[in-house]
Amino acid sequence: MNTVEKVQALLKEEIKQAVLAAGLAEEAQIPEVILETPKDKAHGDYATNMAMQLARIAKKAPRAIADEIVANVNKERGSIEKIEIAGPGFINFHMNNSYLLELIPAVLSAGEEYGKTNTGNGKKVQNEFVSANPTGSLHLGHARGAAVGDTMCNILAKAGYDISREYYINDAGNQIHNLATSIEARYFQSLGLEKEMPEDGYHGQDIIGFGEDLAKNHGDKFVHADDEERYEFFRAYGLKRELDKLKKDLGDFGVHFDVWYSETSLYETGKVKEVLETLQEKGETYEQDGALWFRSTAYGDDKDRVLVKSDGSYTYLTPDIAYHHDKLKRGFEQLINIWGADHHGYIPRMKAAIQALGYDKKQLHVQIIQMVNLFQNGEKVKMSKRTGKAVTLRELMEEVGVDAMRYFFAMRSSDSHLDFDMDLAVSKSNENPVYYVQYAHARICSILRQGEELGLSYDGEIDLSLISSEKEMELLKKVGELPQAVSEAAEKLMPHRITNYAFELAATLHSFYNAEKVLDESNKEKSQARLALVKSVQITLQNTLKLIGVSAPERM
Repeated sequence: MNTVEKVQALLKEEIKQAVLAAGLAEEAQIPEVILETPKDKAHGDYATNMAMQLARIAKKAPRAIADEIVANVNKERGSIEKIEIAGPGFINFHMNNSYLLELIPAVLSAGEEYGKTNTGNGKKVQNEFVSANPTGSLHLGHARGAAVGDTMCNILAKAGYDISREYYINDAGNQIHNLATSIEARYFQSLGLEKEMPEDGYHGQDIIGFGEDLAKNHGDKFVHADDEERYEFFRAYGLKRELDKLKKDLGDFGVHFDVWYSETSLYETGKVKEVLETLQEKGETYEQDGALWFRSTAYGDDKDRVLVKSDGSYTYLTPDIAYHHDKLKRGFEQLINIWGADHHGYIPRMKAAIQALGYDKKQLHVQIIQMVNLFQNGEKVKMSKRTGKAVTLRELMEEVGVDAMRYFFAMRSSDSHLDFDMDLAVSKSNENPVYYVQYAHARICSILRQGEELGLSYDGEIDLSLISSEKEMELLKKVGELPQAVSEAAEKLMPHRITNYAFELAATLHSFYNAEKVLDESNKEKSQARLALVKSVQITLQNTLKLIGVSAPERM
């Protein structure tokens, strides 16, 4: 527990004790004490709505309850300077900020560990994201999903969850069949032989390249091969080449998966058959019109769903149920799926399946990723100038860089549409949020270098009581908010909470820098105290940017 968390815990306990001392409620009746940070600084450091929460129990007006709580609070014990009652009964606490000074050595000592919390308490969580078909390049929706998913995993790990990143490879459907037959056609054509492209074939340049590579390395070996042998080779070859490309693009984007899970393996290991038998044994299926149906309406879905068609083939839902069953059997307590907006209607049937298998539907959380609109020179970019097709993750990385993409994609709630301004993303101005935040980090590094040149250090015996101005305290308060921001972002699965925090911390640093002189050769003690302060900000900012997957440059 860090300094700020200790103070918050003390304040919560003090509020609880005041409620008991005033005789407003029995201990078991007291709701959880919620502390909020008021947006307006005039309203203090923390506020609680405890008086409103107790109105029904105490059978009194919230304002009267607030008066009684305030009368029974021990200010000294709770590090409180002043208490005010506002509006219908909010209680605002102005804290004695001397406790904030303890943050500086705590952050310097914790280093890259600062911001870590034990909110998750080791809970096993699996996040499955991106999971694009391995038949082409990743588009901007995938890129946003990758940024949001990876940032979410970083936050969950920082908050003490045992997180596993997983990519589900759709390698059992028609897309892979079409990939194999497309490569086969291009291989024959590269040898000067006639072979028509399949009706739903892939016509991209990469498939032509695969065919040419095979012709160059294997000659006409596969022309004379058995049809099935040739097909299986091209299928495996195409899948590997496409997956290698996906892994390279995602790796360069800073996204790495712990598990790459093959859909085909669900069939090979009998897991699809097994889950069907389980649902049948539980009485969750019925036969109609020669097909096997799942009673999903019993669990809130708008209609029952077909699992096995009348021709004996499976619907898309069947292997998906088997996959989620397998996830839960692997011991994950919470499943997170990050899906594109076109999958929104799929959520009720998936939750229904989880319930039918005997699990709690709350164990599955689906985060929807909305569309990305690309803009350049004030106009919407519909197609890549180079390829004439949709802009890919790789192209945008080359155009604006990883840092801008990672920050912009995680900047807004993922269920809202995102307008991505390419000109803004590369501009070196305060209007560009990623530049603004990174510049704050570089600015601190520059101050630390200047301090070194002057023979000043933040190490050793430092009089931190010299840190007392309003701007300094504002900066320290903001530094102290990181653990809470991490916990909130993890509990609510809101990565943009951390991006917002990074921007707020940078803004507070810039405001402090413009108002105060950090280095003063005539006042060595104060300069060293301020160096320790800005070093704690640098560590906090670096740790925050790392969560988003953005670099923290020392020079800009």
